[in-house]
Amino acid sequence: MNDQTLIEVCVDSVASAVAAERGGARRLELCGNLLEGGVTPSAGLIELVRARTSAGLQVMIRPRGGDFCYTAEEFETMRCDIVAAKKLGADGVVLGILDVHGHVDVARTRQLIELARPLNVTFHRAFDMSVDLFRALEDICATGADRLLTSGGEPTAAQAVPAIARLVKAASGRIAIMAGGGIDERNAASIIEQTGVKEIHVGLRSAVASPMLHRNPQISMGAAAGREYQRFQVLEQNVLDLHRAVALARTTIPNNVD
Repeated sequence: MNDQTLIEVCVDSVASAVAAERGGARRLELCGNLLEGGVTPSAGLIELVRARTSAGLQVMIRPRGGDFCYTAEEFETMRCDIVAAKKLGADGVVLGILDVHGHVDVARTRQLIELARPLNVTFHRAFDMSVDLFRALEDICATGADRLLTSGGEPTAAQAVPAIARLVKAASGRIAIMAGGGIDERNAASIIEQTGVKEIHVGLRSAVASPMLHRNPQISMGAAAGREYQRFQVLEQNVLDLHRAVALARTTIPNNVD
């Protein structure tokens, strides 16, 4: 494996967290409700994942699904969740705030980052929803965030390799650029080589059948019908396969992004 490339795995359960770490993940992003793109996990989940794993633990701070323009009450909720994550042993938090015009809300993001210290802070893919990626990059650097997670403004990182490479160059070491969005063992090496990123963020979840013997197919408890008897989990083998793929990536930053 290319030891310069850090793999972060997004997880939403203790089982997925343990499997990801066994597969070689050096960092975990812990979320709740991945059907909504990930929201703040429960205190109980944070506590148990921290107790069962030793990998770096990044806790999502997102009070709801949907857009990233938050009310005063939602902002206060984020503050409370950051304090709770710190008490529960998180190594970092993951957050992002935009204003109504699609620009980074620098002032409120900076407040959350200051509250989170000494934890490290990732600005998440709210960045990809911003009106101008390169202005947003400068604004995020101004907040003091340590890391930026991005798919380059496209649905997947593979679709935005040139843009991510330009972001790496524009960041110029001021902030770590972590590529994410649809990365797996099939495209990881190519994305790393072409962009020069040293960190990647992956989901790698697989459908796992429910153990329920009794089933009522007429009722759906959530908005996504037909999901009551299906679970999604990170499997250790999938993380191991990704590691093997990353080993193919070059150990030096390619000439086109230096």
